[in-house]
Amino acid sequence: MSTLRFQALKETLNRKPVKIDETERRSDLFGKNVFNETVMRQFLTKEAYQSVMDANKNGLKISRVVADHISTGMKEWAISKGATHYTHWFQPLTGATAEKHDAFFETIGDGLAIEKFGGSQLVQQEPDASSFPHGGIRNTFEARGYTAWDPTSPAFIYGTTLCIPTVFVSYTGEALDYKTPLLRALQSVDKAATDVAKYFDKNVTKVTATLGWEQEYFLIDSALAASRPDLQLSGRTLLGHSPAKGQQLDDHYFGSIPSRVLAYMRDLEIECMYLGIPVKTRHNEVAPNQFELAPIFEEANLAVDHNSLLMDVMDKVAERHNFKVLFHEKPFAGINGSGKHNNWSLATDTGVNLLGPGSTPMKNLQFLTFFINTIKAVHDHEELLRATIASASNDHRLGANEAPPAIISAFIGSQLTEVLDELEKVTDGKLSPQEKTELKLNVVGKIPDVLLDNTDRNRTSPFAFTGNKFEFRAVGSQANCANPMTVLNTIVAKQLTDFKSRVDELIKSKKMKKDDAIFNILREYIKDSKKIRFEGDGYGDAWQEEAAKRGLSNNKTTPTALKAQISQKTIALFEEMGVMNKKEVEARHEIELEEYAMRIQIEGRILGDIARNHVIPTGIKYQNILLENVRGLKEIFEKDFKKHSKEQLELITEISDHIENINSDINDMIEERKKANKIEDADKKAHAYCDNVKPYFEKIRYHCDKLELVVDDEIWPLTKYRELLFTR
Repeated sequence: MSTLRFQALKETLNRKPVKIDETERRSDLFGKNVFNETVMRQFLTKEAYQSVMDANKNGLKISRVVADHISTGMKEWAISKGATHYTHWFQPLTGATAEKHDAFFETIGDGLAIEKFGGSQLVQQEPDASSFPHGGIRNTFEARGYTAWDPTSPAFIYGTTLCIPTVFVSYTGEALDYKTPLLRALQSVDKAATDVAKYFDKNVTKVTATLGWEQEYFLIDSALAASRPDLQLSGRTLLGHSPAKGQQLDDHYFGSIPSRVLAYMRDLEIECMYLGIPVKTRHNEVAPNQFELAPIFEEANLAVDHNSLLMDVMDKVAERHNFKVLFHEKPFAGINGSGKHNNWSLATDTGVNLLGPGSTPMKNLQFLTFFINTIKAVHDHEELLRATIASASNDHRLGANEAPPAIISAFIGSQLTEVLDELEKVTDGKLSPQEKTELKLNVVGKIPDVLLDNTDRNRTSPFAFTGNKFEFRAVGSQANCANPMTVLNTIVAKQLTDFKSRVDELIKSKKMKKDDAIFNILREYIKDSKKIRFEGDGYGDAWQEEAAKRGLSNNKTTPTALKAQISQKTIALFEEMGVMNKKEVEARHEIELEEYAMRIQIEGRILGDIARNHVIPTGIKYQNILLENVRGLKEIFEKDFKKHSKEQLELITEISDHIENINSDINDMIEERKKANKIEDADKKAHAYCDNVKPYFEKIRYHCDKLELVVDDEIWPLTKYRELLFTR
């Protein structure tokens, strides 16, 4: 009973919920530590305030003189809130956030000091970029990278630090982060969507992409997590036998939230309120110890920042509650993994959701225009969309009968399918007044009634329409939302640009009326994109066969999926829309391939270490206990020795077989790793790790998990699934 496992279990026995006092309304706490409009009106001059607003809404630059005024006001506010340091908070291509803290404190000579924070420190900083992923964008001797203030995402205080959201670029100007391409994509979709929205409302001057993410996660007691080297180092269990009771009864889903977890959630939500993260929903998810947190939707750039910040805050709050948060998409084999559904839509500055049907045929035609163009964009770029969700961790989840398959398809429901089928029948060319009236009243006009009942759902679809938004369900739980949001907004921007060009051409050359031109192009798009629509069970083998017949891609592994990132089509898309240049696209491709290989390499080394230093010695130890038992039986039962020791001898043999297989497979895995490490080409190396190294994981795990079942529970060193997953 002296193993780390039992020490950890003992430590968890008397855990009590941390007491959380809520003395103020959540609405009063909201945004208290955010440099928002209310605060800016108080701490900035009228000119400085207006300059920030213009930068926010119209993309205008802020002059250095005005930046000095803004920085002074920001500093005074931050110090009044107890801040002592400031940092440029950014999102490099590591998948985590980054920050370097500098004190406001500065000496001025004669033993005196002041608090100082100037416009130049607000607008730009120069962190050492040498250790951040760059994909060949910079040379080894060029360590410079620059962070630049993003005024569209408000500064905030966390702890005693003023955090300023920034972009991160190389010395030569290429993006080294997730935020820069996202901002460019949002600017692109704003222009394209605004141009199309003007067909229906001339007053529209801006379209904003909105995002509402749903963050799934596991909570594990920190002591139990610390007893598992694989959880600590890779974020998932690389071995462990499934418990007798898992999620079969679905009794955890939407069930009563455990008291310790509820205390954690309340504490987390209060922190979120201070930081302006509008969290709204909390509940138990399907798997034991799995939960979900979701906010009210926001402008996409701010939503991405808030999700990245949230994951940092979740980790820090968890420490106070003796929990460890697991964001890995598949931390436990045999039970559901975690996703981060990205709910996306487009909203005008006139207050209209462009993916929400309206009360008039014109508003419904507007809805259909953006709805069909989005489906067409997904159809034309399904492989690229698949690449945005590709990672070593998400590969475990996709297609595992718990999450969408690796095949990208769009689900719209039977009612909207009927609407599109009717529209497809529209004749080419100009519509007669009778046809137009029939179309508007009986097809377009009935859309609001069709969508009144939004129970028509398909959780097996990776990209589903859910009433007034599209839900990109295939995004992984530890992913940065910026990657899928950059691609989705870019492909929609491209599609809307092409749509407007074609509609304008019909109006000009064919002398068509606007509605006729729009109907003609939409009808064509419905036909062209029909193969991407799928209403059935995405988990079934039949869909795999059907998708192949339709010509849809089925890239099941990350190295295969990532190839779409560097196709001529993708590079041309990003360059045309001004989102990324060829160098930036190729750099990201190389970074993601290298990360994939490194993650598989690390997991392989962890698994080999645990198997050889924990599992095999424990198996041998138990085997020795059995051998002593057999020797004792031989002394007592000389004549009937074989009869009385049959079970023990079989167990001894079984343990030997498992140990032999584990050791042999580890040796073979190491040899394959050595071969893969000699490969210099990033793509070939990633494939080598995927195809030649990773398959050994399941082989080794199989024999380790079999040993767990036969070895005495008292000496098994690793905390078991039944102990990890059912902590209260």
